[in-house]
Amino acid sequence: MAKPRDTYKYDFVKGRRIVHSGVTRDPERREGEHRREYGGGNFRQVGRRTTEEAARAWEKGKHKA
Repeated sequence: MAKPRDTYKYDFVKGRRIVHSGVTRDPERREGEHRREYGGGNFRQVGRRTTEEAARAWEKGKHKA
């Protein structure tokens, strides 16, 4: 059985800078949390909804460096 594509990958941007990248199933809630934490900013979806497994792999790769 196929896994659900219910997870969003995103960057949270303030000005021209990405201040956070992550994954969520609830983008509206997460955007509000980040806006409170960073004092404003915008949620930018990266790609399409995907499986949680694929989103976590993307997130892990973003945080290597």
